[in-house]
Amino acid sequence: MAQAGRTGPGAWGWRGPGADAAPVCAPWRWASALVWLAAAAAASGPSRRQWPVPYKRFSFRPEPDPYCQAKYTFCPTGSPIPVMKDDDVIEVFRLQAPVWEFKYGDLLGHLKIMHDAIGFRSTLAEKNYTMEWYELFQLGNCTFPHLRPEINAPFWCNQGAACFFEGIDDIHWKENGTLVLVATISGDIFNKMAKWVKQDNETGIYYETWTVQASPEKGAETWFESYDCSKFVLRTYKKLAELGADFKKIETNYTRIFLYSGEPTYLGNETSVFGPTGNKTLALAIKRFYYPFKPHLSTKEFLLSLLQIFDAMIIHRQFYLFYNFEYWFLPMKFPFLKITYEEIPLPNRNRTLSGL
Repeated sequence: MAQAGRTGPGAWGWRGPGADAAPVCAPWRWASALVWLAAAAAASGPSRRQWPVPYKRFSFRPEPDPYCQAKYTFCPTGSPIPVMKDDDVIEVFRLQAPVWEFKYGDLLGHLKIMHDAIGFRSTLAEKNYTMEWYELFQLGNCTFPHLRPEINAPFWCNQGAACFFEGIDDIHWKENGTLVLVATISGDIFNKMAKWVKQDNETGIYYETWTVQASPEKGAETWFESYDCSKFVLRTYKKLAELGADFKKIETNYTRIFLYSGEPTYLGNETSVFGPTGNKTLALAIKRFYYPFKPHLSTKEFLLSLLQIFDAMIIHRQFYLFYNFEYWFLPMKFPFLKITYEEIPLPNRNRTLSGL
């Protein structure tokens, strides 16, 4: 469990020292060339034919790089998960509110861009608790890299972690979102869940914004799954059901951000792409792709960056995805990008949900 007060890599809109000296963005002239570059890189790399690509887990959580600093402190009031008495009766609550509500109110709620968490209420202890999983370094750093002039490869400030703290902010969750009872469990089930959360948190260390699919059609091939706050909630619900929790029959919807592409091409990891023997043309193309996503732009720079992003994703139909610390080329397809608010049912007792 990530400790309270630990600060981590940057925030959306924050970049480290020297970051403004990113490479000058040249015109997009490499659409056809990258097709064979990607194919050549794939030929020398490991075969990737399992879809969706499994999310990689790790044996431990690394310390954040000092370069990465959080604008908003991660889990500032966090505390260890308490051990409950086995015969305690604990209510489980679904919590959902608009992303960045503390800053923008219900603005993103109108777009159904929501943050998910879980609440608990102990009958014996007469205490409430909140548990959530989110970015240590805010969303922008988990989605796009820093381009540092002293480092050849893109530099990623990307970790996500669980946060547990006492109390439930009723106003925050109720005013523009959801606070609803979904299950009642015993203290014994809660304690078993807590052990699982610790293991899940120590091995699933990085955040993934995008779900990448072949099309919006039902049953379309999924290339990559997201790994975010809602997936943590779904994994926890799944575990509670496996442990014997009975969930109520209520509708539960979640935000998902989709990219649509043809079959992805594996390009390589940081060393094989950006190392001394890497493909310099491909490395430059990846950095050029990420350059327009830099923060702290003037109005003129912002509008120019939007045009460059549009040109790359829509006109040239290109996207470079960093997943499992490896780079992939996505040949983008209409409708390119979509934000949905989909129902994913609560699990049935002792039955599992796949793909979480």
